[in-house]
Amino acid sequence: MHTLILGGVRSGKSRLAERLARESGDAVTYIATARPSDDEMAARIAAHRERRPAHWRLVEEPLALVDVLRREAAAGRCVLVECLTLWLSNLLWADDETRLQQALAALPALLPTLPGRVIFVGNETNLGVIPMHALARRYCDLAGSLHQQLAAHCQAVYFTAAGLPLALKGPPLTGDSP
Repeated sequence: MHTLILGGVRSGKSRLAERLARESGDAVTYIATARPSDDEMAARIAAHRERRPAHWRLVEEPLALVDVLRREAAAGRCVLVECLTLWLSNLLWADDETRLQQALAALPALLPTLPGRVIFVGNETNLGVIPMHALARRYCDLAGSLHQQLAAHCQAVYFTAAGLPLALKGPPLTGDSP
């Protein structure tokens, strides 16, 4: 089953994704897309690293997500992608329009062919006001389109707020909150 988890910053989406990966019973590969661009981001990455079980395989890849998914997804394995919107940011900052468009087309096309379980985490960016800056508007538009395309191919989609998950598609979650 493929799962998409969306929510705002500090909404509980990462903890939910980690919980679902643990509960899958499969070997877990964690694909990290973040780059430690400053002290604050380095601290966020460190917090995520400390929370993860030591036996989870880690692949750090800020741009070539599609290639890593092709290589890592397998029957009996759970791949957790943290996070889609950081990956999108990295592609935008790479300033290579061709690469950006190819990656954004390739990921939704690849998803139905991936074996095993894949859990995507993304920041929902489109719940507030429309940003004033053109790049920020483009980012929000691209993120919204990407999330919609992936949601169409995922069997489960959850939205998190205040640490509480809401099932938008697929089975409701049971047990404790993330």
